[in-house]
Amino acid sequence: MENTELIVKYNELTAEEFILLWETVWGQGPTLEQTKLAMEHTLFRVSVFDGDKIVAMARMNGDMGLDYYIKDVIVRPEYQGRGIGRMLIDELLKFISENGVKGTDIFVELCAMPDKIPFYEKFGFSANEAQRLRMMYPIR
Repeated sequence: MENTELIVKYNELTAEEFILLWETVWGQGPTLEQTKLAMEHTLFRVSVFDGDKIVAMARMNGDMGLDYYIKDVIVRPEYQGRGIGRMLIDELLKFISENGVKGTDIFVELCAMPDKIPFYEKFGFSANEAQRLRMMYPIR
């Protein structure tokens, strides 16, 4: 599919846009305060618009040296299957290529639901035996 009508923006994703997209896929989003902090401290953000409507996003955290972590890859359900997810991942990998230490291998990781693993394998990602551990830590 030709995505010429879509607009790609770098590092402009707002907290409000993030929450809006989050809720199209995952339900109740995080708080505005949390999300504003997350946007300020995210290494790289990519967002895709159809006119004024945000339709996709992805972001990357990392230390710029050894490790990059892909987070929150979301494409609105009605825009899925149009190559937008591939475009997002390509943009994130391009950022790593342009900013990573030349002549080295860089660890790039992400967490994916089982039904999304084949999509990421197309880029060269592979699963290992490690288990993802997580907890929601309450701040009082």
